[in-house]
Parts: sequence; structure tokens; C-alpha cells
Amino acid sequence: MQPDPGLLTTLLVSYNTKALLAPCLDALDKALAPIGGGDVIVVDNASRDGSAEFLRQDRPHVTLIESGANLGFGRANNLALDRIKSRYLLLLNTDAFVPPDALVGPLEYMEAHPECGVLGVRLVGRDGEPQPGCRYFPTPLNSFWARAGFTRRFGFPRMVDDVKWDHRDTRECDWVPGCYYLTRREVLERVGLFDPRFFLYYEEVDHCREVKNAGWRVVFWPHVDVVHLGGESAKSEGVINKSRQLDDLQLESGFLYYRKHHGLAGALAFLALEELADVIVLLKIAFMAKGWQRAREVMDHMRAMFRTASITGFGRAGTR
Repeated sequence: MQPDPGLLTTLLVSYNTKALLAPCLDALDKALAPIGGGDVIVVDNASRDGSAEFLRQDRPHVTLIESGANLGFGRANNLALDRIKSRYLLLLNTDAFVPPDALVGPLEYMEAHPECGVLGVRLVGRDGEPQPGCRYFPTPLNSFWARAGFTRRFGFPRMVDDVKWDHRDTRECDWVPGCYYLTRREVLERVGLFDPRFFLYYEEVDHCREVKNAGWRVVFWPHVDVVHLGGESAKSEGVINKSRQLDDLQLESGFLYYRKHHGLAGALAFLALEELADVIVLLKIAFMAKGWQRAREVMDHMRAMFRTASITGFGRAGTR
């Protein structure tokens, strides 16, 4: 591939991840060198850890956009849309560290396959263990199946994170995670980026569905390994004590997603099957020693489902 600085823009959203910015951007610079560089944009989501100051002082070549408030993942990325002038856009998490060959191969694949609208790569944890990176669309049924604990005994239906295949093969899938999310300018012009109703969770699921509906393919390309830590923004916020808030956001996005793509019937099915799964789990743990803590968590989830269904109008509108 000939060096072309106008080929790619890389977009990151930072929320209290100052400690990760330097190693993440250093690794990105090495990966950009073989393609002649490229624009790098960081949207700072009103961090309180000095992330914006660090970027202004230590990374002047990076375009900094300050949101002024925590807009969530999707809306923060959308802030940079009018700055994208390149043929391709890579969304990269600040807790994702790319190897030096992270861009050449994926971009060559995109150039050779114009039908590919979104591309993801292999994701591994800090320990080198693979993470799900080639996923299938969630449904109320496969969500119920997983929550009820049926996946070990029964192979039906197809799970979101089905990993029973050789991850060395390039293959089409339904969606790829947003921590390394390569897309093309034509997709942005025709489909846009993220639905602003999703504050957190389901943004890339929804976007990949829109991309596929518009006629492009979503592809898992396994010839690059990206180290993804995961959950660093939450840790930096001390959200270990706010896990219920994150759970509520996930439920809210679930209702929004099912209402958008499956109608009211989908949102109702999501509510009914999640509650049924909770009842099944409660029955399983009824006679377990010290099962009371788990039972309390399940009952909290049941109440959160009804509360979220109510405040979102069964997925008609978000609350953030």
C-alpha cells in the first residue's frame, strides 16, 4: 500500500482515561507510519483527570474536541463527523492497543472489497486470551437463553458470542465491537454514524444493522491482534460502586434497540423473556447455601426491567 495521509482518520473518545492515552497514541503512531500518517481526533467527554490538558500539551498533532459534558460513547463520536475528510474512519478505544501492522492489512482488504462497510479484527485481553470480536445480533430469545443458563446444554438458538468456529478465517458477521471499528466514508455519508438515542451499549450493534440494511457487509478480519483491556472508563469513574447504573443503561439501550428493530412486540418480548429468565434463576438458587445475595441481585434486575420499560415507554425514547 502506498503511503497516503488522506486515507484514514482515527477517532477516539476519552473519558477519564488519561493514563491510557500516551501508550494508546504511541502505538497508533507506529501503526500509522506505514500508510503515511493520518488525522487523529480525540473527543474528551468532560474528563476530570486532566486528559484534555495532557493532549494539548503533549500531543499537539492530535485534534482535540471537548464535549463539555459526558455525552456517552455514540454522541461523543458523532461530534467529530464534520471533521472526517479521509476515505476511511477507524474508531479506536483508548484501552485498545494496536500493533504496528494494525492498519495496512485491514485497509488493503477494504480497498479490495468495496462491499465491506465495516471491518473488525481479533481482540485479545491483557493475558492474550481471545475476546469475542465476531458477533451475531442479539434477540430477546438468545438473551433469555443465556440469562437462564441454557447455553451449556442446548445449542439453540445462535448466541451473540458464538465462538465455536476457527477464528483464523475471514468471515462475514452481524456486528463487531466498537473498540476497533473500521468503516468507510461512503457509509458515513449514507448511513451516518451512531444513533444519538444510545447513551452507552448497543451503538455499534445498531450501526452494523443499518450498514447491512444499506447493502454493505460487516467483516471479521483475523490477521491482526489488538489488545483490548475493556471497562477502563468505568474503572476510572469508580463505577465499581455504580454497577447498577451501568446495568440500567444496558437495559435502556436494549429496550431502545428492540423497539427500533423489532417494534413494540420486540420490546415486550425482551421484557417478558428477561423476567422469565429471572424466575428460572431464582428457582435454581432457591435451595443453594448462601444463595440469598444472588437472589437479591436477580430481584433487583427484575425491578430494573419494569422500571426501565416504564421510563423509556417500552423503548420509544432514551432518558439520557
